[in-house]
Formats: sequence, structure tokens, C-alpha cells
Amino acid sequence: NGWAPPLVRTWYTLAALFDKEVLLAHNASSLFRAAPYVIFSCMALASAIVPTLSTDLILSPSADAIALVGLFAVGRVFIALAGMDVGTAFGSLGSRREMLIGFLAEPALLMVFFTASLISRSTSLSTIVDTLAHRDIAIYPSLAFAGVAFVMVSLAENARVPIDNPTTHLELTMVHEAMILEYSGRHLALVEWAACLKLFAYSCLGIALFFPFGIPQTADPLSLLFGAAMLIGKLTVGAQARILLDALPDTPLPAKISFVAAKSQFTPKEVETRDERQKLVFRVKLRLTDPSAVPQAKPGMPGAGYVRTADVDWPANLQ
Repeated sequence: NGWAPPLVRTWYTLAALFDKEVLLAHNASSLFRAAPYVIFSCMALASAIVPTLSTDLILSPSADAIALVGLFAVGRVFIALAGMDVGTAFGSLGSRREMLIGFLAEPALLMVFFTASLISRSTSLSTIVDTLAHRDIAIYPSLAFAGVAFVMVSLAENARVPIDNPTTHLELTMVHEAMILEYSGRHLALVEWAACLKLFAYSCLGIALFFPFGIPQTADPLSLLFGAAMLIGKLTVGAQARILLDALPDTPLPAKISFVAAKSQFTPKEVETRDERQKLVFRVKLRLTDPSAVPQAKPGMPGAGYVRTADVDWPANLQ
């Protein structure tokens, strides 16, 4: 059918794997047994040091960009060694491919971090995010190229198409799956959980580096709650919008939200009344969903944009 799997399906799978018996090859070494725990620990620590909800978390002093790349590298080395440990053809094939991908991806990831470090003059992730979140509005072409590189690295590191397919069993395309074919039970659950944590870490890292607005500088409960709300809100950038051009007042043009400013257009006072807070304005950018469908729409034409702050239907004049 056309329905997507439920969001909690991964948790059901992990719970089922933890309940299953562990089967090991007769020639599996202690490294093969220890690798899932090392891999999971590396990915859990990597997820913990990425500044997601705040730049003042417990592990913020250890949140160094080079250390983060090192954690990813340690996890890669252990999963590659585990793939070769039993001596199967598939495991060795996947391990060689994994190390080749890492050989190409890790320097690119370091260059992404170094690009942001040149702006913030620090390799600390917390300092980088604070600097990028509170800097004056400016155009950084290097950061734009770094964003493109980060997307490519993220696809490669997380076994996503077109680099890999984590659900395939075809010999010509297996990388991640080939290395874990001999795992079962709780060992397989830890490896799969580590893969989920790695994807989470890369997603939060991309948001923190390239969409840092709304990340608090303190770790009090209210700030963490605000940071969690902003993190969820950033994932909805791309929500539907409408544009009405002055030249086409009866033709609402479908659009999407492409940017939301981190700060209001006017600096608020230290003590605000409710009326003053209502005057704050945040800059929002909209992008036409399909510009080619409306050839009359040209750059520079004046108009008005509309967004929804609640899950309601568009009014009749915007449908």
C-alpha cells in the first residue's frame, strides 16, 4: 500500500532484537563481540556533544569539531574490523568499501568544520554555533559551499542513496549491510541503534552549523524547552505558503518557507510590555514551489506573502 511505516517501527525492531538470542560464528574473536558496544558508545557520545538544545550542555567543554570527527572515525574502524573478523567475503567487501568512503568523506567533513572555524576562530562546536547564531547578517560563499559538501558527506556517512542503501542485500551495492550480516540479537540491535544515532548526530550537526538560530546559550529547563521547540520548528522549514503578486491579485501562487530570521527586525527593550512584544517582526523568505508554472511571475514584482501559524485551511482567496 501507499502508507509509510509508523515512526515507532524502528523502536519495535530494536526491542525485538534485544529479546533475541545472540548467535556467533565459531571463529568470532573478542573484538567481534566488543565492537557493537564500542560503536554504540562512540555514536552516543557524538550525539551528546553536538549542540542541539543548547550550547551550554554538560559535554559542551568537550564539544570539539576534530574530536567529533575522531569519534566517527573510531566507530568506522571498529565496524570495519568486525566485518573482516569472521572472514566472510561479504564482510571483507563491505569493510573495504567503508574505509574507502571514510578516506574520502572524513577530510571533506574536516574542511566543513574548518570553514566554520575560520569564521568563529575556534574549533569548539559551542563557540562555532554561538558565533554563527549571533553574527550580523552577511553572505559567506564559503559557508554555502560547505553546506553542499556537508550534504554529500552526510549521505555517504549514513549509507544513503546514491552512495549506499542500508536496506539492500545486493552484492554490488552493499556497504553498511555487508559488514553486519554476521550480527544478531542484542549485538545487531546496538549496531542498528548506533546507525540511528549517527544519522541523528549528522542531522543535528547540519542544523546547528547552517541553521543555528534559536539555540539557547544556557541550559536551564526553560531554555532547553525553547531549544527543543526550535529544533522541531526548524525541521518544518519548507511548510506551505502563498504569494499574491500585485499584478496577479486573483492568482495565489503556491510557495514554501525557505528561511526564518533568528532575530526580530527591531531590538527589543529589556523590559517589554505585551503590546511591545506584538510589534516584533521576523523576516521570512518564501520560494515559489514551481516558478515555471507561472511564467507571468518575474523577479522584482511586488506582492504579499502569507504563512500559516496553525494547521487550518487556506481562506478562499488563497486556495
